[in-house]
Amino acid sequence: MLSDLQKETAKAIVNIFETGSARGDYARVTLLTGDSGHLTYGRAQTTLGSGNLYLLIKAYCDAPGALCARALRPYLLRLADIDLRLDTDWAFRNLLKEAGGDPVMQETQDAFFDRVFWAPAVAAANRAGLSEPLSVAIVYDSVVHGSWGAMRDRTIARIGDASRAGERKWAVAYLDTRRDWLSSHPNTLLRKTVYRMDTLKALAAAGNWKLDLPMVVRGVRIDAEILGVRPPVTASAIDAATRNLRLTNPPMTGNDVRALEAALVREGYAINQDGVFDAGLEAALKAFQREYGLVDDGIAGPATRLMLGI
Repeated sequence: MLSDLQKETAKAIVNIFETGSARGDYARVTLLTGDSGHLTYGRAQTTLGSGNLYLLIKAYCDAPGALCARALRPYLLRLADIDLRLDTDWAFRNLLKEAGGDPVMQETQDAFFDRVFWAPAVAAANRAGLSEPLSVAIVYDSVVHGSWGAMRDRTIARIGDASRAGERKWAVAYLDTRRDWLSSHPNTLLRKTVYRMDTLKALAAAGNWKLDLPMVVRGVRIDAEILGVRPPVTASAIDAATRNLRLTNPPMTGNDVRALEAALVREGYAINQDGVFDAGLEAALKAFQREYGLVDDGIAGPATRLMLGI
């Protein structure tokens, strides 16, 4: 179990990777040519392409007292549909920057990123047999950056799981595997993000598995005082083709719906496995989300899929 300070330290490391600040930048809007995530926003740089930007803005618009909710609400349908024209919609981008200064947005982002990235990362680390603070930080970085599952499986294929290899050896092997993948990725922008692996490997080489403070990450100091105050090259490795599955009219169908059904059946839910996202599937999904402390909105977004192992 990580202490609150270790948890905040792990998040600060990734904040530095994403925004250059240990506290993060709630108003940061980024668009890098060739980034599969497309428009990115906020303290942990959530992406339009992953569908997470829709979920974040929806949560903000639903929050009491949100100053920019009225202006942002008309964009929700386009966000849900991953309308890539929003990349260059300057009115929308300026609204995001303005909303970043709203304390309600900052609270929403803190809760959202904990729910969508941190909690699933901790669960994924536990399933992989990883419990040391640096190991959890490594998983958290990959959940935020994207492609944790694929790199986990590639590492297991190389050296076995953590129980066989030993946690620290496995974690370092994972960093090597991920670095190799990033350094030769067809998206040349992702090749520039190998510094994330180099930074985490340096912490491992220094033996700082407990994330003891103070530390310096990419020239930024992290200490207890900074973390107590409480918000580089970035590019998303998340597959932008992944849909947020939800109840629509006509209903969504396809292999991704079947994978969701199969995962819920494995969790003990009795549903028809017909590849159609209907009201019964939505009800089962909401029940699963409630059971695991997720927002029970019936939307199978990245956090829900990660918790389901799909």
